[in-house]
Amino acid sequence: MAKNDKTNVMRVLEQHKIPYEGHNYLDSGAISGTEVAEALNENPEVVFKTLVTIGKTGNHYVFLVPVEQELNLKKAAAAVGEKNIEMIKSKELLPLTGYIHGGCSPIGMKKQFRTVIHESAASFEKIFFSGGKIGFQVEVRVEDLKKVLKFDFADIAD
Repeated sequence: MAKNDKTNVMRVLEQHKIPYEGHNYLDSGAISGTEVAEALNENPEVVFKTLVTIGKTGNHYVFLVPVEQELNLKKAAAAVGEKNIEMIKSKELLPLTGYIHGGCSPIGMKKQFRTVIHESAASFEKIFFSGGKIGFQVEVRVEDLKKVLKFDFADIAD
């Protein structure tokens, strides 16, 4: 990948000397998370989607859940100590995070928000998540992710 093709995710991982593997699936036509997992030839349990929410307090939160699961807003709110949370509107994503819908990553956002990853990720050596643009995923060791992203594990999905 040419230098100017690097995403914020790649730059941050490289700055912190975190090894990663990039996976381009743009040519596959995959759109849904399950299709992305299939295009990567990976178990959907290790492919995560990044979801951004806002709590009743006005604070924003980032959640990573396996692509075949849905974020449980009640469990997610409890995980961050909020009475309730809701998904942000799609039009708010780019100004808030610097990422577009379908290319949002927990790494390299304009501002670092409290992040919670579904507890299942703790049992995997590596997980996949958006590399910062549509059609691109990064594969990172969970232990290495802790060096570049402050997060908690919790039961946040159904």
